[in-house]
Amino acid sequence: MAEYLPARTIEAMVKGVYWAPRDTFVSEPLDVLNLTYDGIPGDRHAGLYRKSGPREPWYPRGTPMRNERQLSILSAEENAEVAAALAIDELRPEWIGGNILLSGVPQLSQLPPRTLLMFPSGATVRIDGDNGPCKKSGAAIAANVPGRPDLELGFVKAAKHKRGLLGWVEREGEVRPGDVVRLRVWEQSLYTA
Repeated sequence: MAEYLPARTIEAMVKGVYWAPRDTFVSEPLDVLNLTYDGIPGDRHAGLYRKSGPREPWYPRGTPMRNERQLSILSAEENAEVAAALAIDELRPEWIGGNILLSGVPQLSQLPPRTLLMFPSGATVRIDGDNGPCKKSGAAIAANVPGRPDLELGFVKAAKHKRGLLGWVEREGEVRPGDVVRLRVWEQSLYTA
């Protein structure tokens, strides 16, 4: 019989909120993030549905599917680790299309699917899983660090399992910098069969 880890709650702090206009990958800081069931209104990842891409090779490209990638949740601590591995001064959340920057969650990218992020307004984000690093993010970093074209591919290696999480809006509401967020981690076990 599998061993189970009990459910638990972790608290963290929202350090920043961002949105990416539909015509760009790079996000911009906001004072408040308004979350609807479509995600962030006007954001490039907004919508209940999206088209499948290279991360879903089991569907023909462009197949309509549920949008579990409405939000990109990042860790200030993991961003600092990736910046150190890349030998750059900082890794800004905007450069890699982040929407919510958290601080205070050890190994944020390792949180399991179904984890809930519950904000003071009542807004709730359900985690789908970790976000694999890609060359597009690396290219955005390289564009902001002159003389370092190696960052395009270097980011993919340095950010493996440290790129943050993807999630979707389970309950509408607002998210603000300074909010204390409660992360509900469900009972879990490692599937080994």
